[in-house]
Amino acid sequence: MTLGNPGEHTLQVRVYYEDTDFSGFVYHASYLRFMERGRTELLRSLAGDQSDLHRDAEGVHFVVRRMVIDYAKPARMDDILMVGTWTTAMKGASMHLAQEVRRGDEGLVKAEVVVACVRDGRAVRLPDSLRLRLAPDQSGDHLQSSR
Repeated sequence: MTLGNPGEHTLQVRVYYEDTDFSGFVYHASYLRFMERGRTELLRSLAGDQSDLHRDAEGVHFVVRRMVIDYAKPARMDDILMVGTWTTAMKGASMHLAQEVRRGDEGLVKAEVVVACVRDGRAVRLPDSLRLRLAPDQSGDHLQSSR
């Protein structure tokens, strides 16, 4: 796991048999799990365990509100993948993230994700402490990719 610019994280994932379908390629829903881990590790690297964040922010949870995915190329069992996650925008009660799954220099899957901050089932403003740590990098320097 690495953390580059603020609001940016890279997670290494190995593809196991359980991640593939009968053809030996990674099943499409497995990428959702890889990207969920990437988002979780981004938050963990910036704010600690989600259970601590939930407690310290008085019951705040994060839920995926919207996700757009582009599957470009398949991965196979035993591949080592890099899941890049970075913040693209911060709104009142949501953060907009981009994610990319790569195998070396090869982009496999891209996603745009909107994550809402909720408490007791209602949208609430992102905690300021987290908002500062997740602010998107304004330099334009991100993970090596073909974004």
